[in-house]
Formats: sequence, structure tokens, C-alpha cells
Amino acid sequence: MPPPRDPYDAPLPDIVGDSPAMRAVYRRTRLVASSKTSVLLVGETGTGKELIARAVHRLSPRADGPYVRVNCGALSESLLESELFGHVKGAFTGAIDNKTGRFEAAHGGTIFLDEISSMSFKLQVKLLRVLQEHEFERVGESRTIRVDTRVIAATNESLEEAIEAGRFRDDLYYRLNVVPIFLPPLRERREDILALARFFLERYSEENRRDPPELPVEMLKQLQIYDWPGNVRELENYIERAVVLSHGQALTPDLIAPPGQTERRLRSAKAGSGDLAKMIQSLVKAGIQNVPAEEGRLYERLVAGVERELIEQVMQLSDHVQVKAAARLGINRNTLHKKVSEYSQGDTSKNGPAE
Repeated sequence: MPPPRDPYDAPLPDIVGDSPAMRAVYRRTRLVASSKTSVLLVGETGTGKELIARAVHRLSPRADGPYVRVNCGALSESLLESELFGHVKGAFTGAIDNKTGRFEAAHGGTIFLDEISSMSFKLQVKLLRVLQEHEFERVGESRTIRVDTRVIAATNESLEEAIEAGRFRDDLYYRLNVVPIFLPPLRERREDILALARFFLERYSEENRRDPPELPVEMLKQLQIYDWPGNVRELENYIERAVVLSHGQALTPDLIAPPGQTERRLRSAKAGSGDLAKMIQSLVKAGIQNVPAEEGRLYERLVAGVERELIEQVMQLSDHVQVKAAARLGINRNTLHKKVSEYSQGDTSKNGPAE
């Protein structure tokens, strides 16, 4: 008779998976939840870091308090500072009223700081002070505000490498990394794939008011052997697409492409755009460089058009999540953010001010 299972290893609510890798996550989550210490969640995009952050909050003595989430990578430095710490009326252009920051809003509860590695050095200093002294000032105000807020941070990159590159403060890292929880990628917990697929199959069948379609044996094999670079989020999107396209019928190869085919097409599109850029460059060298001065930037405009179309396609495939899109494109998130902003400004200047 097998020994009784340790209750700390039992699955957490709303989280699917019973692999050894996930049992280790459940155990550490339960062990740290009852404490006041900071938690650092480390894992690739799509591994479920926010689910674990919510679980830590729900299992903690702060469960009745607020849970506040902030995506640090989605905002510029000035906006993020105001979002985290608040501001007073007149602190900057557009500050027409006082604003309560997320740390104040999370008083007595938990604040989850996602993509912590994208935070600027200036804000890292302010965050370190909150962690050490539990106090800060709103933007444009000298009055000190004290808060009792637990911090859970998450990152999909190595903070040790960010420290070596001079992008992250080591003292802040040590304050955040008191108890790290590592979220395994889906390729390292393949025994959970079928349970996750069936879970999402039932969820999206119910949402779309359809009977759950059967998962053919061949499709199950494909799910098991694919590496899922987008992890659980990619699997979820794939199953949702399968439910929508099946219309309640059995899944067949002609209805839904094997997992990863969209990504392969994306890589082909990227390669194609590179070939097109080379072709344009060769045309420039062949004589287009001699066109009149007003046409002198033809090459740059053509390449920019190809780049823009590719970025728009990748953003759509990534549900407009810039971190995921940047990973697929193989560029830095800040670079992608800058390009998206430039293209948006270009639309505004071309079409006039938005109404």
C-alpha cells in the first residue's frame, strides 16, 4: 500500500497538473503562502505565473484583502511610476486630479508585479524602499505614505543575467528573491499535457455552447511530442481554436492544423521578409540609388513596410501581448514597443488626430 500523499503536494485550485515538477510548485506555494515574505516567480511566458501569484494570495492570511496586478512591461517609466505610487493634482501635464497608486490600493493585501525585469533603475530604487521601509511618496508630493503590502514579482528572464548586464539592481534582487518559485515549461511536464488539453476542451466547449469534440489518438500524439514554446497559454489557444473550428464535430486533420504549424509559417514569413529586404537592397545597388532626391529613401520605406506588416501579423498571433510577440520575433521587448509606438504615430499623422 503506497504511503499517504503529503497534502502540501496536492494540486491547487484552478491549476491543472499532477507531474512531479508541478507538485514541487504546489508544495513551495503552500509553504510560503502563510508567511509575509516576498516571492519571486520565475518561468517562461505562458507557464502560469499569475495563477501561482493568485494562489499565494488566496492561501495567505491576506486572502480577504485586495489583490492588485501590475504589468511593469506594458507602461513607460513615467506612467508606471504614477500607476504604482500615485500622483497629486498638477504633478505633471495631464495630472488633473489626485490618483491613488496600486501600492496604496493593495494595502492589507498583495501586489503582483509582472515583468519586473523591465522596470527602470529609478523605479527599482523606489521599489526597494517600499520593500525595506514600507513607505513612499506620491509623484509630486513630499508627504510619506506607509503601506502594509506583500510583494509578489514575476520574471520570464534571468535576473542574474540582467544584473550582470547592468539592467537590474542586485540589492533589489536579493529582497525579491527571498523565496523563488520556478514554474516549469510545458515540455518538462509532458505528463500534464493531456489533462490540460481536456480541461481546456471542456471549458471552451461550454463557453461556446457546444459538445466537447473527441480528441483523436493521432492528435493526442501530436500534443505530446510538440515542445510548446508558448507553454500552457499556447496549448490553451490551440484547444480553443480546435473547439471553434470543429463546430461540435470530431476533430480531423483537415479542420485544424497540427500544433506549431502557425509558428512555422511565421518563421517562413520572417525568412521571406529577410529575402525581400535583400532583393530590395540589390535593386538599390543596381541603380535605384540614382532616382531623384525625393525618392532617395525608397529602400528604407520598402523595408519599413515589410517590417510593419510582419509586426502587425505577429502581434495578432500573440493576442497583442508585446512580450510574447517580441519573443517570437527574436527582438527585445523595448525595441518592439518603440516600433509599435512609431507606427501608431505614423497612422495618427497620416489620418489626422483621433476623434
